[in-house]
Amino acid sequence: MAAASKDSAAKDAQNGSVRVEIFDQAYNLRGSDPGYISKLAEYVDSKMRAVASATNTIDTVRLAVLAALNIADEYHLLKRKQESGATDYQKRAHLLADALDKVLEDGRKAG
Repeated sequence: MAAASKDSAAKDAQNGSVRVEIFDQAYNLRGSDPGYISKLAEYVDSKMRAVASATNTIDTVRLAVLAALNIADEYHLLKRKQESGATDYQKRAHLLADALDKVLEDGRKAG
């Protein structure tokens, strides 16, 4: 499967780069967290392989673009879900704040 696993990713201590493979192509990538870079490369590799198995496309550039579109779709769906969740929490917080204000106001009138 993905050749970008933690076992096969090699870190070059000299320049801080990590060697990964994505869809049978080797890349030397730099970053502060080699494990994270390897995980990202593995994810991209798996997406490209999934697209390749679902289509008859052998052009790696086309596969990369289709994989990128799939990843972008996942990102935007999660972002939309997170944003709507935040809106729901804000609505609930306002309702609870209004209810608390009413209880406190009623308490002052009674006292």
